Amino acid sequence: MIRRTSFVLALLVLGCSGESLHPAPAPGPSLPPEAPSAQASAAAAEKPAPKGPAAPVARKEPKVTELHGLKLVDDYAWLRKKDAPEVLAHLRAENAYSEAMTASLAPMKERIYGEMLGRLQESDVEVPFREGAYLYYTRTEKGKQYPIYARKSVKGGDKAPEEIVIDPNEIAKTEKYVGLGPMALSADGHLLAYGLDTTGFRQFVLHVRDLRTGKDLTDRAERVTSIVFAKDGKTLFYTVEDPTTKRSYRFYRHTLGEDAAKDALLYEEKDERFRLYASRSSSKQLLFLQSSSHTTSEVRFLPADKPKAELTLVEPRAQDHEYDVDHRGDELVIRTNSPAAPGGPKSTNYRLVVTKVASPGRSSWKETIPHRQGVMIESVELFSTFAVAFEREDGLRQIRVLDPKKLTLGGSHRISLPEPIFTLRQGENREFDATTYRFRFESPTTPSTVYDYEPKKRALVLKKRQEVPNYDPSRYASKRVHATAKDGTKIPVSLLYKKGTSPDGKSPLFLYAYGSYGFPIFPLFSAPAFSLVDRGVVCAIAHIRGGGELGETWHEAGRMKTKMNTFTDFVDVTEGLAQMGWAAKDRIAIQGGSAGGLLVGAVLNMRPDLYRAAIADVPFVDVINTMLDESLPLTVQEFEEWGNPKKKDEFEYIARYSPYENVARKAYPSILVNTSYNDSQVMYWEPAKWVAKLREMKTDANPLLLRTHLEPAGHGGKSGRYEKMQEMAFKYAWLLDRLGVTDAKK
Repeated sequence: MIRRTSFVLALLVLGCSGESLHPAPAPGPSLPPEAPSAQASAAAAEKPAPKGPAAPVARKEPKVTELHGLKLVDDYAWLRKKDAPEVLAHLRAENAYSEAMTASLAPMKERIYGEMLGRLQESDVEVPFREGAYLYYTRTEKGKQYPIYARKSVKGGDKAPEEIVIDPNEIAKTEKYVGLGPMALSADGHLLAYGLDTTGFRQFVLHVRDLRTGKDLTDRAERVTSIVFAKDGKTLFYTVEDPTTKRSYRFYRHTLGEDAAKDALLYEEKDERFRLYASRSSSKQLLFLQSSSHTTSEVRFLPADKPKAELTLVEPRAQDHEYDVDHRGDELVIRTNSPAAPGGPKSTNYRLVVTKVASPGRSSWKETIPHRQGVMIESVELFSTFAVAFEREDGLRQIRVLDPKKLTLGGSHRISLPEPIFTLRQGENREFDATTYRFRFESPTTPSTVYDYEPKKRALVLKKRQEVPNYDPSRYASKRVHATAKDGTKIPVSLLYKKGTSPDGKSPLFLYAYGSYGFPIFPLFSAPAFSLVDRGVVCAIAHIRGGGELGETWHEAGRMKTKMNTFTDFVDVTEGLAQMGWAAKDRIAIQGGSAGGLLVGAVLNMRPDLYRAAIADVPFVDVINTMLDESLPLTVQEFEEWGNPKKKDEFEYIARYSPYENVARKAYPSILVNTSYNDSQVMYWEPAKWVAKLREMKTDANPLLLRTHLEPAGHGGKSGRYEKMQEMAFKYAWLLDRLGVTDAKK
């Protein structure tokens, strides 16, 4: 699991559900501060008297940490005391202040919510997919927060009675938050194992439902992270997370009906950088256990029909070697970044190899697809009569269809797609003997579309395009442009705008980016986003380094001691779009969530003069203090992404950008910060401390708001679809107000 992963609420710009260059004066690391820019100096005059209610002021209680000969002073560490009356009182005061400061936005928020609701097909049915003897699908009903999971017998066809697999709306009658986690079906389709979270902390309890009766069995296990059935339908394998660090670290075998306390522990991952995940091969004949850090992996397997067999190791872990495995016949198919020849360079964008199940080690690997510069093999799926590789090139996904016997580029072909900017996602392909491949296609102007592709005929069959009421695609346009970073690197940018919008430097701009973990942000379709676009806002995604849009080299160029590229790329994209005319220089708003919130915090310290407003969702802004605390969830695992501040050189690099330490006495734009009290990935106190320090230091009178979900909610906010839409409507109303866009649509 990634602590600061991208999430649905963060991806609201082009529909992507769904991260002070130097430390400030003390308190903070005792390193020389950066001289303020001329703009910042001019703005740092006396702070104007604020208008409206008084903002909460957090008391200061210095906590000193000595590190590398420095004294790090944290005045707001007391906000970490979760459930302490004084902490809850402060967060409630911040919520009340935010509510008072935004009360006038209520009419605009309700209008935008009405527009969003008007573009939602509230009652709908997804295209069914086959698994075994049943066709599975989800459907939504008007007024209900959650999709209903259902199925019908293949034999009965459309006339077969519907069977409810699981209905989260029923769970929501007694729970304020409903999060479904890992799921697995038994081979005969009689049982469903599923994880359920009712707090937002992403801690899932294992349940097993008998789908013949609709009742849950007595079997339970805490903190499950992945689930897979053996072929017999009586044996269940699952991984669990550590109760403190939330690292997935143990792999168990459970026999249905027995006490989980007696479950056999088959493997425990001792290295705190690594986490476990259990899965099933495409052939369904093998069960895999993958152990992965951010830079290294290793895989074990056992036969699905021999649940008591010993785990077989494919290839022992070696630092910086990442690989994953699938199965067909008597062979393993492996995607690996290992060198093509001993002592050669790492295959950064991966290559494909095969080997016999009986001799899985690297010495037996035979290459079928070599490493290619500029083309990353993202994943490979195997079927009995064809294979599919997802490739990533020039910031876009492509689908390559392969001969399953050869698995080579020779004789392969890519599926031709109709638009220049788009996103592809895997569909539900559960049958190894399938003759078609299902995938989803969408673009900033084309709603989610389900296709079945017939490899033999090279025929694309449209199964369904999401119906979007009150939406006319002919009114909008999207395009890809490139901004030039200061080192000459070309940074792709995806744009969405209303047709007729010219790059004349007059349009307000809403810019989003993420830029961490090698996680690619692709331009999806977002029906809510048109409430911005209809009002003349240009929406943009900056595909900056640190993400994975251009392959693993793009990630490597924005992590650890190249992390500054992520922030400077974003600044360069901002200035580039203004120079191209896609933004009015004084009407630019930005947004980022989680690690993207780190991005927002860093660039606001670096260049606050560039931006009119910023939205930071569950922002990872307290980098040094969080990465010093190995008791927090996932910290040790992320040393390979950010660095370990206990190492002097890595500390000094992190100290250059960590938002909390680099808050300075200067003018900042309007800032809206959102968090959840039960977030397990970025703890609520990070944004709370950041806001407190910003209030102390900033010299402007622009609004600074902190909104905390104190009721059950998680890293992605609340769980219901209408709740999420209400939240998005509020953010849009606030954003438009800050950009000076009137409520009347243009």
